[in-house]
Amino acid sequence: MAAKKHTVSASLRRSREKLLLETTSLPTAAGREDRVIAAIERWVAARAKRVVLARDRFGNLTVAQHGFLAACAKRRVAPVMITAHLDHPAFVVTAVRAVRKTVELDLEFRGGVHDPYFKGAMLEVFDRGTRKSFDAKIVSLDAKTDPATKPFKTVVARLVKPSAAKSIAPGSIARWKFAKATVKKGLVHTHACDDLAAVAAALAAFDGISRDASLAHVALLFTRSEEIGFIGAIGAARDGFVPKGARLICLENSRSFPHDSPIGAGPIVRVGDRLSVFTPELTNRVGDIAAAHAKDNPAFKFQRKLMPGGACEATAFAAYGIASTCVCLPLGNYHNMEEIDAVLAGTKKARVGREFISADDYHWLVELLEVVARRLDDAEFAAGHRALMETLWSRHAKIVAPATAPTTGGV
Repeated sequence: MAAKKHTVSASLRRSREKLLLETTSLPTAAGREDRVIAAIERWVAARAKRVVLARDRFGNLTVAQHGFLAACAKRRVAPVMITAHLDHPAFVVTAVRAVRKTVELDLEFRGGVHDPYFKGAMLEVFDRGTRKSFDAKIVSLDAKTDPATKPFKTVVARLVKPSAAKSIAPGSIARWKFAKATVKKGLVHTHACDDLAAVAAALAAFDGISRDASLAHVALLFTRSEEIGFIGAIGAARDGFVPKGARLICLENSRSFPHDSPIGAGPIVRVGDRLSVFTPELTNRVGDIAAAHAKDNPAFKFQRKLMPGGACEATAFAAYGIASTCVCLPLGNYHNMEEIDAVLAGTKKARVGREFISADDYHWLVELLEVVARRLDDAEFAAGHRALMETLWSRHAKIVAPATAPTTGGV
């Protein structure tokens, strides 16, 4: 089955970038992904005639065409699920305290950021019921943790306007205070690419996928609390929220290294992480599809890398016997940390900053997801590399093939 040439109008690119900027600007934290979930609910409601949303008891979401599982059974095809997580490292308020003429907040930090980045940093704290936010400044950090009694780093932050305290309560979330998200010189600078840029890419791709009834076996899976140990993914795997036999394309935003995984060179078919290599057959198939698409569409770029830093949900799902691989966007200012290596080496002062990705990488990821959805079961890819091996065998087996029947018995 030959691949179709892929062209995207300027208006569609603008629409997809608008979705990207809006999604990655949403406040979110592990266990407090409400605003992102609400945005997905609105997205689904606008497409209710062809798309349906379901959730499990942990708050994970699936988005699929109507009759998703029935379509898989009828066509005898294994489900394909494009996954992304809904959280990003951020703060959750645990207490609000009046201290003389000021108001201080106790917050726990859910995610991984090095200690120097907290010193004196400005935060914006969000009202639980509205879109309002209030400025606060970190005045102290307690970096000690204990899995049993204190699993997260904690900070004390002082509200710039004490009167804002009436709008904040335990459970409110806070994040680093940044300027508004922008696209500048081809780079998207925004609050939380990891993993909300993947959420946006999944929705953008599925908007097209869900218009094709022949792709009713393809769905989205959005998980919660990845940043504190894959909690949503593990729950979905343990509880059977992932259908039996499903193949998972897990999306991530992973730290870029200019010499190895540069920003702007395309989304990365990620072979593995520091914990594991991903399901080889599925990873190879996605990589082969990407390579074939690049051959037919020279403007399309992708990378294929083993990225040993960090770990992603593909490893978590694979640990429960679910076929999984990962495609990631190369990311700058990972977890909002500028110049990580220099800061850890003591040669630069720690500063938090907006995460950034390439706009082209994002659009190519959307394109790749659409192509993978259509071609994952094409015969030329389903055969894997067996055909190549057979070709090599037919050409050269006579060099080592025995002239007489082999003897039997032990060595």
